[in-house]
Amino acid sequence: LGTTTSMVIDANGIITKPLQPAFSVNKSGTQQANFAINTAVTATFDAERFDNNSDFNLTNNNFVAPVTGKYFLTATLRLDTVDTASNFYAMALLTSNQTYNTIIDPNFGGDLDYFSQTIAIVADMDANDTSHVTIVQSGGTVQTDINGEVAYTYFTGYLLG
Repeated sequence: LGTTTSMVIDANGIITKPLQPAFSVNKSGTQQANFAINTAVTATFDAERFDNNSDFNLTNNNFVAPVTGKYFLTATLRLDTVDTASNFYAMALLTSNQTYNTIIDPNFGGDLDYFSQTIAIVADMDANDTSHVTIVQSGGTVQTDINGEVAYTYFTGYLLG
């Protein structure tokens, strides 16, 4: 790679790969207020904490796998003003090859101020496959927000090999 360091092995045998695909994105304070019901709403991200190989596309809110491999992906969405009248909330982490879901039935005694949903998976992705995060609220009232705080709403991933 010429003068670009692609792998470092230190005196203790610890190996780091500064070009290894890895990303962490968040909403940097921007919430998605009153998202639509009965439709898959894509979670938007507007800030990168890091993106080692520039593989996350902030415009399209998706990660694009640069090479074929196994990728560890995780996402957390904090939902605010959760509606107990809805049938369910289903969060999905979608890749070109597979959709991974988590679901809650918000049959609580009253509307929740907030509730977080998290997905963590190992995905088999081919070069140029994409992944993104969605949320669906089935029924109820349009009132739920995707919280924009950095510490509560994020999407991360890295190439395992």
